[in-house]
Amino acid sequence: MDSLTERQKQILEIAIREYITTAHPIGSDTVCRKHTLGISPATIRNEFAALTDMGYLMQPHTSAGRVPTAEGYRYFVQQLMEESELPLSQQLLIRHQFHQITKDPDEWLKLAASVLAHVAQSAALISAPQTRRARFRHMELVSISDRTGLTILVLQDGSVHQQLMSFARSVSQEELSRLSARLNERYANMSAEEMRSAATGLEADLRESLEPEVTQHIIELTAAHEATSGRQIYRDGLMQVLHQPEFEEIDRARDMLQFLEQGDVLESMLRQVQLDKGVQVIIGSEGKWEAIRDFSMVLSGYGLPGEAKGVLGVLGPMRMPYGLAIPAVRYVATLMSDLVNRLYGEQMESDRNES
Repeated sequence: MDSLTERQKQILEIAIREYITTAHPIGSDTVCRKHTLGISPATIRNEFAALTDMGYLMQPHTSAGRVPTAEGYRYFVQQLMEESELPLSQQLLIRHQFHQITKDPDEWLKLAASVLAHVAQSAALISAPQTRRARFRHMELVSISDRTGLTILVLQDGSVHQQLMSFARSVSQEELSRLSARLNERYANMSAEEMRSAATGLEADLRESLEPEVTQHIIELTAAHEATSGRQIYRDGLMQVLHQPEFEEIDRARDMLQFLEQGDVLESMLRQVQLDKGVQVIIGSEGKWEAIRDFSMVLSGYGLPGEAKGVLGVLGPMRMPYGLAIPAVRYVATLMSDLVNRLYGEQMESDRNES
């Protein structure tokens, strides 16, 4: 049951919004001067004291104003903020930016991180969508010497794999290019298992060809990626967050960098984000993640449930502009889901029809 009176809710919302904007403790005089509440500074001080006792505000020093606690931010996000969408002008601008780039998923991911960082005024991160199976997209064979070539394999998730191959005989670049073209046509969008099945029976007809050897090579690279693939995470906006007052303390800035770069806790958190739950807000450690005790994250899954899915979101101090971050994350997640659907959806539907 909600224990706050309507006046306390109003004062708490004002205090949090003011602190998000200014990063300075909020005093009763400031609230009284900027907002017409029809009550005296003394009454506001009494309500501040009550909100402090309830754990929604804290007083850094005896003579200082109040700042929100993690519990206060949680109440603000869940009870006081009205759900909103990005302005239509921003939506159109973001869509236009995506239409200007190629169909390369790597470019989509970089742009999504950049857009989120700019709109939400926070550090942004996005993980590449993971699929049930790694799928062949494109490959090239490049001659290094008469009997050595470089295999360049690109999978549908945008990952690139390179490995040297030694041949039993001299091979020209022209022959390698012809072979690459045949394999690109034959194995388009196949998984390692599907490529292995399609290659069955070819060896007898191609004893003098490099094709069985190269085919086996790309099957092994694809299967290895499928078995060991971790999330590739794209980041943007870190410097603008580190310029926030909260990170003037070097230890806190170091904590932020370690969290983003070391990846263990971040990966654990991303694995727990469920695609069907929409936008999820993590404020402070929430009793689970000590590494972000001073930070907040707004996260959302995107993609196709059970097929190809990733996570995107923003990270910043608890004094995050939630009113910008939440609709930005929601909109970009929807946009990325549409793009993933275009990339993977047709093949997934084909798989279902064949099964």
